[in-house]
Amino acid sequence: MLLVKILCFALLLVSVYGKIFDQPQAYRDSFYYGTFPDGFAWSTATSSYQIEGAWNESKGLNIWDTFTHSCCPIEGNTTGDTACDSYHKINEDIDAIKYLGVKYYRFSISWARIMKDGTNATINPEGIQYYKNLTNALLAEGITPMATLYHWDLPENLQVKYGGWPNDTLVGLFKEYARVCFRELPKVKIWLTFNEPYVVTWLGYGIGVFAPGVKDPGVSPYVAAHTIIKAHAEAYHLYQDEFNQDKSGKISITLNADWFEPLDRSNKADVEAAERAEQFMLGWYAHPIYVNGDYPEVMKKQMDKKLKINGKSRLPVFTDDEKKRINGTFDYFGLNHYTAFYTKHNDSGPSASGFDVDRDVLESRGKDWPRSGADWLYVVPWGFRNLLNWIKREYNDVDVYVTENGMSDRNDSSIAKEDDWRIFFYNGYINNMLKAIELDNVSVKGYAAWSLMDNFEWSRGYKERFGLFYVDFNDPQRKRVPKKSAAFYKMVVKDNGFPNPQMSSTSDPGMSGQKTTSASAALILFLLGILQINAY
Repeated sequence: MLLVKILCFALLLVSVYGKIFDQPQAYRDSFYYGTFPDGFAWSTATSSYQIEGAWNESKGLNIWDTFTHSCCPIEGNTTGDTACDSYHKINEDIDAIKYLGVKYYRFSISWARIMKDGTNATINPEGIQYYKNLTNALLAEGITPMATLYHWDLPENLQVKYGGWPNDTLVGLFKEYARVCFRELPKVKIWLTFNEPYVVTWLGYGIGVFAPGVKDPGVSPYVAAHTIIKAHAEAYHLYQDEFNQDKSGKISITLNADWFEPLDRSNKADVEAAERAEQFMLGWYAHPIYVNGDYPEVMKKQMDKKLKINGKSRLPVFTDDEKKRINGTFDYFGLNHYTAFYTKHNDSGPSASGFDVDRDVLESRGKDWPRSGADWLYVVPWGFRNLLNWIKREYNDVDVYVTENGMSDRNDSSIAKEDDWRIFFYNGYINNMLKAIELDNVSVKGYAAWSLMDNFEWSRGYKERFGLFYVDFNDPQRKRVPKKSAAFYKMVVKDNGFPNPQMSSTSDPGMSGQKTTSASAALILFLLGILQINAY
């Protein structure tokens, strides 16, 4: 009887589901049956500090070692000292990747494991060998490695000696680090220079909630971003000029972006606020690299209206030579995406100083949007499709690789493995990506689920879990156990999408006649899990 009531309630929700997300598209929340293009690059992803452990073994100190040991509060007072112990568990990680059936694996390299103090003076053969072993093990199983040079773990020496990314000296130091990686790991053919520089600059040097914990919201984020963009360009040119003469490799940057939906699409100020928010978050880095070597015009004009220092905008200026050097330094568009916001205009005044208030944007969330284990992550699948379309229009139909997408929870072992809510998330987001490809002609070439396994989730420690595989951090063996979502993702990868189990004609070409059934199934999964998810 209880199951019947749940089924009836789910079917009722299906009939009103489109009303939950207030957007004009009539079929926005309909399920789309179809498969991805041949050769679509299915993947999963991790990062060095979050999984490797071995913090003082064949590695120098990085800013997250210092941040977690002595500086700032991490939930549960935990560190990444051991994490998933991946430094000692390459085979276990490979087994988990093989279970999913993906043919790509994105990981990051620890700068302080390659160069203990971040410079050529301390190149570390043992650390280099770890990544050689990982790369060889992946290739032996037919899995293509996709390596990120920088995922937030700057060598501590470079923070102490130079002040980190706001110092232009790091452009040359990063180039030399990249040179060692390119030289020592020639079998890696897909590279990313930086992961989410927005997070590095704003959370690390703006509000200080991430390492290195600098609180300077008005100036340091802009200066740090300026350095990172130039460092990315130097690494790109180095790879192309010295290590990719046969053009068999690819290199780019991966940028995180939320979708910003105007609170009122008929209100010009709200529409402009949504565009401004997207340009300040994504365009800040993408416009110089993918458009013309410089920051977006809307960002420059906005900053001209805000608090100046010595009569100059707080947004740095690229020279003409720097613009030429930066423009076009990409082989694809790396995208990390998780959530969405409603936006409206909010004038903070000319004396405001800080990245968040510089934008003149007020953000909100839909009151009925499903939540996750993270206070910032609301489940809004249609935002993903909208963002992909925005990128297509803004950056000239560039090839997109989705390098992160996933959902967290805060559940213990008795519940965490039965993660129907994560299946609901992946079902919605992957299906909207498919719609973007098939219905909107967006050139999405690959997708990486975040994350392969539960890991050290930065300021949330081990309390928040994104993994497809469950890890018990009280168990010294750190065994990787597949969750229900791992089996679901494995099925999607095997089927290369969502093949229609019952072909039928519909009034809407491209939308399957089974869309209501599928939506019901997804909602039932969500309803069965919603009582178990612990958002805080």
